[in-house]
Amino acid sequence: MAGGIGSRFWPVSRPEMPKQFLDFLGTGRTLLQTTFERYLSLFPKENIFVATNHIYKNIVKEQIDIAEENILCEPARKNTAPCIAFATYHISKINPESVLVFAPCDHLILRKEAFCAAVEKAMGFAETHDVLLTIGIKPTRPETGYGYIQVTDHIEDGVNEVKTFTEKPNRELAEIFVESGEFFWNSGIFIWRTDVIKEALQRHIPEITSRLDADENKFNTPEETEFINEVFPTIPNISIDFALMEKARNVYVLCAEFGWTDIGTWDSLYDISRKDHRGNADLGNTLIYDSSNNIIAVKPGKMAVVEGLENFIIADSDDALLICKKGDENRLRQIFNDVNTKFKK
Repeated sequence: MAGGIGSRFWPVSRPEMPKQFLDFLGTGRTLLQTTFERYLSLFPKENIFVATNHIYKNIVKEQIDIAEENILCEPARKNTAPCIAFATYHISKINPESVLVFAPCDHLILRKEAFCAAVEKAMGFAETHDVLLTIGIKPTRPETGYGYIQVTDHIEDGVNEVKTFTEKPNRELAEIFVESGEFFWNSGIFIWRTDVIKEALQRHIPEITSRLDADENKFNTPEETEFINEVFPTIPNISIDFALMEKARNVYVLCAEFGWTDIGTWDSLYDISRKDHRGNADLGNTLIYDSSNNIIAVKPGKMAVVEGLENFIIADSDDALLICKKGDENRLRQIFNDVNTKFKK
């Protein structure tokens, strides 16, 4: 899944070139390229699909070696539930008995072998059980930008049944979740059989599937693009967490540890970045005086001087500069929306 605009990484991530197509980690590889290469260790290239907005199709083709028919182009931004529904209907026409792995392309995975082992175990469980399976990560902080999974005592083949599924709680609730020890972060990686997810989508989100069912035979045919361009903009904008995972009863979680981070915010990038003795993460060329716990990202060729700041984000692009407090994801979204409304940046 590579169709987002990365609004929480403004001003570096922009709608015309969002974060998934940028080298955020300084490795010489974009997040999309890193994710594609990771999954090549698990699947043949022809079995990997990229779902993205239609305006990014050429960028995807430039960055990774993938067949054009494996790029699923969404004509509108409609969140993860419509994305997953579109991909499910498309792939079900190719192989209705397949096991699907859905994953965002903005994850950092430090231990690739452990990750691959977890995905293979999850696929084996999903192949033999009628479940909606996700991978859970033990939380290290009360993060408000992640979904949380509460597990029951029921364990089958090393996989826990899910008791509750809560998307992005407020700070107070997130602190309770972490202190309880009963909750795991939802990694956003989902594994299920095609027939299981299709039935679940039809049961819980008929407002989406009824539109796709209307001409289901057009999927994986030359008529698919015209059909999707017509119906996709009419589909509700909703996440798979809200639309399905919080409602379904056959939800399970495989709890794993493989050095996972969702690079979704400046705070999450700060957490994984190298820091100086006062906790400053300098991702550019900066002189820092009497400052602590900041993340500073300026473009190559530009120098920044920071004095007397604590817990700030300082980030720039060619035409914009952001200076704001760390720790408030919703505030960053509001800033992006305000800037887009007033300045179209």
